[in-house]
Amino acid sequence: MNKKKQIAIIGLGYVGLPLAIEFAKKYKVIGFDTNEERVVELNQLQDRTNEANLEDLKTVIAASELGLTLSANLADLATCTIYIVTVPTPIDHLKRPDLQPLLSASKMLGIVLKKGDIVIYESTVYPGCTEEDCVPVLEKISGLKYNIDFFCGYSPERINPGDKVNTLTKIKKVTSGSNSAVALEIDQLYASIITAGTHLAPSIKVAEASKAIENAQRDVNISFVNELALIFDRMEIDTADVLAAAATKWNFLNYKPGLVGGHCIGVDPYYLAHKSEALGYKPEVILSGRRVNDNMGMFVANKVIKMLVAKDKVINGAKALILGFAFKENCPDTRNTRVIDIYKELKAFSMDVDVYDPWANRDEVKTEYGIEMIDDGQFKYYDAVILAVAHQQFLDIDYRSMKEKGTLIFDTKSFIDRNLVDARL
Repeated sequence: MNKKKQIAIIGLGYVGLPLAIEFAKKYKVIGFDTNEERVVELNQLQDRTNEANLEDLKTVIAASELGLTLSANLADLATCTIYIVTVPTPIDHLKRPDLQPLLSASKMLGIVLKKGDIVIYESTVYPGCTEEDCVPVLEKISGLKYNIDFFCGYSPERINPGDKVNTLTKIKKVTSGSNSAVALEIDQLYASIITAGTHLAPSIKVAEASKAIENAQRDVNISFVNELALIFDRMEIDTADVLAAAATKWNFLNYKPGLVGGHCIGVDPYYLAHKSEALGYKPEVILSGRRVNDNMGMFVANKVIKMLVAKDKVINGAKALILGFAFKENCPDTRNTRVIDIYKELKAFSMDVDVYDPWANRDEVKTEYGIEMIDDGQFKYYDAVILAVAHQQFLDIDYRSMKEKGTLIFDTKSFIDRNLVDARL
């Protein structure tokens, strides 16, 4: 079974591309994406995610015997024996799991699946999704039988966008397989590239659950300090000061308040909650944490508006600048960014709002959110400036000059010199 491994990575985004590059150093790999433009860009060594090491990408593309071939042609996958699925798993407007990308990828793989092949899912899902939702699709399209003709595994992605220290090979990898032999083969496959080592979970469902609770745990912890920020705002004390004092205890978990977006922490808890509710249990802690975090953008916007009113500013037509639109610092990813909540709330009060983000792709923001971002050369006088994302470039902005002109400055990340801000989260 799979004596000569040829690996296909399905989806060349933040997760799939680094994975394809690392595997291509030791195996023959086909990186597949349905977005032909993305494939063309990568072949030209252009990576809009900024996650790839471009020198490594260049090397593996140029390799002859092993290496990486990039393609948008399904027929190119026919000779592969291992398929690793790294497509997005978002939520819909009702915050329900949207499995369409995952199921579409499964249908597509069902066309090329052969006896002895292994399909490994890395996309974040709820426990049971691989075997209850994806496997039936693979069986139906391929006509093959699960765990007889083909096999599956699950190894949750742990990519941290923008992090150049904790990269793919330096993060321990959880693995699993549909039977003991396949599980061991999958574990050994990942162990061949992950220098931090692997953890072989006892089942696919356990591996799926481990990923779900990783991000749900962070979400709940952040929601706690976000709620503290709401409380301390009413008490007129600084949240960062309180956290600094509390952090002097050795076992205090020093989480920071802020906007919680992105494709993991802001999404994965809904997957876990969905499965829990389907089984008859409503997860109170997880969902209450989500409610707190989802409302932080509105709180920030309304806080700024109240502070402007206190300064006798006319809100209708007042000018505001939001610094940052990506879901986190030093990263171009705008998926599920909660900065949009601040923007919409300010616009609801008829304010004139500009958005500046040197990392985010202007065309993508325009297409996805309908916002025409500005560049730093278009700055003007603003009644309020809100730092929403702690991009390193924002340290170079002349906040002192803004403040001297009467601009209200609100810092959601405790990133700017506190002597220059009017309030912070």
